[in-house]
Amino acid sequence: MLTELEKNAIQDHYRQIAHNLPHFRPRPAQRQMLAAVANAFARSKTRVEGGEAPEREGESIVVVEGPTGVGKSLAYLLAGGIMAQTRNKKLVVSSATVALQEQLVGRDLPFLVAHSGLELSFALAKGRSRYLCPYRLYQLTQSHAQDSLAGFEAPAVLWDDKPSAADLATLRGLADAFAARTFNGDRDTWPETLEDRLWFKVTNDRHGCLKAACPNRAECPFFLARDTLDTVDVVVANHDLLLADISMGGGVILPAPANSFYCIDEAHHLPKKALGQFAAEHSLNQALWFLEKINGVVDKVAGVTDKAELANLADEAAAALVESLNEWQFHLDDEPSLAAQEGVNAPQWLWPDGVIPEHLHTLTHNTALAARMLLKNLNGLADALSAARNDKQQDGFLIDRLSGELGVAVARAEQITAVWDLFSTTTAEGEAPLAKWVVRQLQDKPDYRFHASPITAAAMLAGGLWRRAAGALLTSATLRSLGQFDLLLRQTGLNWLPDTTTVALESPFDFAAQGELYIPPVAANPKDAAAHTAEITAWLPKLIDAEQPIGTLVLFSSRKQMQEVALRLPESHLPLLLVQGELPKAVLLQRHHEAIAAGRASIIFGLDSFAEGLDLPGEACVQVIIAKLPFAMPDDPIEKTQNRWIEQRGGNPFMEVTVPEASIKLIQAVGRLIRTEADYGRVTILDHRILTARYGKQLLACLPPFKRIG
Repeated sequence: MLTELEKNAIQDHYRQIAHNLPHFRPRPAQRQMLAAVANAFARSKTRVEGGEAPEREGESIVVVEGPTGVGKSLAYLLAGGIMAQTRNKKLVVSSATVALQEQLVGRDLPFLVAHSGLELSFALAKGRSRYLCPYRLYQLTQSHAQDSLAGFEAPAVLWDDKPSAADLATLRGLADAFAARTFNGDRDTWPETLEDRLWFKVTNDRHGCLKAACPNRAECPFFLARDTLDTVDVVVANHDLLLADISMGGGVILPAPANSFYCIDEAHHLPKKALGQFAAEHSLNQALWFLEKINGVVDKVAGVTDKAELANLADEAAAALVESLNEWQFHLDDEPSLAAQEGVNAPQWLWPDGVIPEHLHTLTHNTALAARMLLKNLNGLADALSAARNDKQQDGFLIDRLSGELGVAVARAEQITAVWDLFSTTTAEGEAPLAKWVVRQLQDKPDYRFHASPITAAAMLAGGLWRRAAGALLTSATLRSLGQFDLLLRQTGLNWLPDTTTVALESPFDFAAQGELYIPPVAANPKDAAAHTAEITAWLPKLIDAEQPIGTLVLFSSRKQMQEVALRLPESHLPLLLVQGELPKAVLLQRHHEAIAAGRASIIFGLDSFAEGLDLPGEACVQVIIAKLPFAMPDDPIEKTQNRWIEQRGGNPFMEVTVPEASIKLIQAVGRLIRTEADYGRVTILDHRILTARYGKQLLACLPPFKRIG
């Protein structure tokens, strides 16, 4: 239960913001969200000392849909920050985009601290790959500081080819700046662009890291940043980092779930992000290349660890895995589904219900067994190498180099094993199947890629996060589909936690006064792509006045249709056009704003990603035109497997998944129009199905209550 102390603290600090900012207006929806977050976190169960972890049924979890303009981040940072301090927890804030992370750390949290009187420390959490590894950098720059490259001997783990003089100059610049402490080792703070191929030479992963044995541990940017997380009240992360931490058991990168209140912003991205985290894939060619090289690595490790038997076992497992993969190639070359097809760059072989064809059962088992044995023996060698580092008679530099090489090998073996563990998994009757498929790549060097993925992340999230977290808020401007939270709750596993609370906040905008909705009499069915494209091309000049100095955003579901319409626009409109993909996003938006500021019209053609997160207030976006209802194309193997599973259980995947997901996307697209209380404009939908189809009325009913015209 929320204590009087906590209530008073939230009220007092909220009042202080209003007092310090004369133009700040407390909003009813924002206050409602403050209360919802505080009350949920107050219901958190605490482990009794020496007892079992408490049974959690969602009592400390709240799902809040907060439309644009509510002020969600201020609400959850204030309530969450106070509750974390009073309950001795960490507040972990997670977002889907870098933009929101930067906004939280660069604007929202400093604003809260400056104006509320709440003392709150915070830090941004990033993955290891964003940080410099000083040891690897010093290996490259101190050993090869000469200008001449004559006699260059490249450490195998760091260079694949002889480095250029420009590469070495860049690395020396990094080293000098880091040594002078004018560069903190965070890639995002380096003033110049660093190519991935070069940056990956001087960063590290958990396998190659020397950890406590590293001579540069005291100045390691990653460990310094991670140590900082233990000292702050608020940790700002992203969904990928949060999910990676959960997949490793929690508390490895971020604070432990039992000690954390989570505020998950942009929560509608979480289900798909989670699927990506729990999926696995690997290339056949790359796996074979890696396995051909592995014996050289393990033999060198055996030479300094006296573990010849382990090395022999690793070599045998690698040979068995090569034999299995070569047999797979024989079968895949003869598979009709993977034959070259006109107009198809990457033919797929999807196994219905994730069931391996019977004639491949033994091969699948053997491949998985060989992969597991290889990984087991490589891990054994890694442990032996770590122990050898304590032997002062050993060559420390050699051991460090071998640790890096073996770390790369372990990471690749883990990737391969993850795929074959999923391939060899048989789900129990009634459980959701795994999606399993192979893709043939025809471009460049022909190759096959093995893929496996759960079709839902619900069980992983429920068991790994929700039942372990002290409390959680899931929020976004759009969480409901067709007016209900059901889809999100199912996709995240929260439907299994019956005490989870859901709240839909009212928008602060007067949609009936600020906006219009127009559905022109478009005759063409979008399923007839040619006819629909022609009709869109005919309608756009009627809808967009080339002389009116306002911004128009036209959203397409198909890149092909977007490009065809762009080519067919009349000459009067072509100079106004900015097409997503033809310019970097930042440049495109800059030109759009410059045109509006100069009193000219500007038209943006965009796809799915522009239907969400694009903020164009005022004259920058007075008209949003939606070419087609945003239904997902059912060509994704995960979605195909999911749809088949729903049908087998007597359901209708179109009505259960496709329409609800389209509802969310449509609301997000429409949401580009009104971003502030001063905005105005019109939404136009060029798809007659919203009026004629049975599901159209459901989609229409969920849109903001704009004034209907036409």
